[in-house]
Amino acid sequence: MKKTVITATLLASSIAFAHPAFAAGKPAFGDPIPAGEGLTLDPIIDARIRYEGVDQPTVDADALTVRLRTGVELKHAPSHLSVLVEAEGTLGLVNDYNAFPFALPGSSQRRPQYAVVADGESIDLNRAQIMYKVEDFALTVGRQRINLDDQRFVGSVGWRQNEQTFDAVRAEATVGPVSIDATYAIQQDSIFGSEAGPRRAMDGDFVFVQAAVKAGPLQVKGFSYIIDYDEAFAFANSSQTYGGRVSGSIPLSKAVKLNVLASYARQMDIGRNPVNYEADFVVGELGLAYQGFTLTGGYEKLGADKAAGKSFQTPLATLHKFNGWADLFLTTPGNGIEDYYVTLAKVFPKVKAVQGLNANVTYHEFRSDVGNVKFGTEWDASLGFKTKKVGWLVKYANYNADKFGVDRQILWLQAEVAF
Repeated sequence: MKKTVITATLLASSIAFAHPAFAAGKPAFGDPIPAGEGLTLDPIIDARIRYEGVDQPTVDADALTVRLRTGVELKHAPSHLSVLVEAEGTLGLVNDYNAFPFALPGSSQRRPQYAVVADGESIDLNRAQIMYKVEDFALTVGRQRINLDDQRFVGSVGWRQNEQTFDAVRAEATVGPVSIDATYAIQQDSIFGSEAGPRRAMDGDFVFVQAAVKAGPLQVKGFSYIIDYDEAFAFANSSQTYGGRVSGSIPLSKAVKLNVLASYARQMDIGRNPVNYEADFVVGELGLAYQGFTLTGGYEKLGADKAAGKSFQTPLATLHKFNGWADLFLTTPGNGIEDYYVTLAKVFPKVKAVQGLNANVTYHEFRSDVGNVKFGTEWDASLGFKTKKVGWLVKYANYNADKFGVDRQILWLQAEVAF
C-alpha cells in the first residue's frame, strides 16, 4: 500500500509540474516552462506499463509492472548551467515472478518458485546532476545516466524498469578533430532498486575513457574501461579493458548504404579479482540498408582464458541488447561465447495509421569460445509503433537449448508515454 501511495504521489506531482497553468502562453503538456530571466523549467514524465511472461520447463513467470519516472530540469541559459533531479518508482501489479536472481534472505520479492524478471518494486532517486555545457565542452557531476556507443560496455540498461545510473563526474570535449569522453564514477546504482540490499548499489573506482576521430564516413575510436569493485561479492567482475572500434555508414549508391562495425578489446583482471586472466573481445558486423529494409549479419566473441577458467565480462553493459533477448548470457559462460547472428529489420514510414511502425527478426547461433560447444539457438522478433504520445511494443524471444541452459520463451507487451 505504501508503494502504491508513493507512486500515485509521484504521478500527481509530475502532472502538476507539466500542467499548462504554470506558465503564461499555455505551452503544450510537458513543454519547458519559462521561469524567469534566462530560466526554464522542463518537467520530466516517463511512464511505462509492461507485461512479461516467461515459459520454460523448470519455472515460469508472469509479471505486470508499471514504472514512473518524474522530475524536473532547471536550465539557466546565460550561465550554461542546468540542474536535474529525477525520481523513479516501480510497482508490481501481478507479482508471479522472481525479482532477484541472487539470494536475499527475508525479501518478499525473492520468489524462487518463479522465473526471474528483474523488475523489483522500488522507489529510487534515479538522477541528481549538475551540468555545464557549451558548444565543445560538457561537464556533468552527480548521479547520471551514461550510455557509451552501443552500450556494449557501459549503458543505462533502459530495457529494465529501473535503469542503471552512476554517481560520477563526466567530461566530454571536442579538441580539433578529436572527441574525448572521460568519466570517473564511485558508485554503480543497479537495476535491482532500493529493496535489493547490498546489490542496490556497488561502490568502487570506475574509469571510462574514449577518444575518437572521423575518417571519412567512419568513426575510429580507442577506449579504456576500468572497473574496480569494493564489495567482495563483486570482486570477480573487477577488470581492465583496452580496445578500439570502427563504425559508420558508407553510401554505395543513392538508395543503398553499407553499415560497418568492427571492434577488438583485451580484458585483464585488476584490484581484488581472485583470478589472474586475459581474454579477448571481437565483433564484426555488416549491414545493407535499402528503402527501409536493413539486413545485418554479425559475429561477436567474448573469449575465455582456458588456463584460468575465466571469460570476458561486461557487468556495466546494457546486456539485454546482446546475445539474445531471452537473457541466457547476461554472465558470459566460463568457456566464453561466440554469437553468430543475422537480423532483418524494416521501418514503414508511409503507414499513416500509426507513427514509426517498425519490425525486426533476428536469428542467433551460440557456441563456446573454448571447446566449440554448441550452446543453443534463438529467434527474436519485435513490432513497435506509436499512437500520438504512446509508444507500443510487442516483443518475443525463443531460445532453444542444446548444451547450455534450458528452453525459454518470453513474451512482452508494453506501452510507454514520455514528455
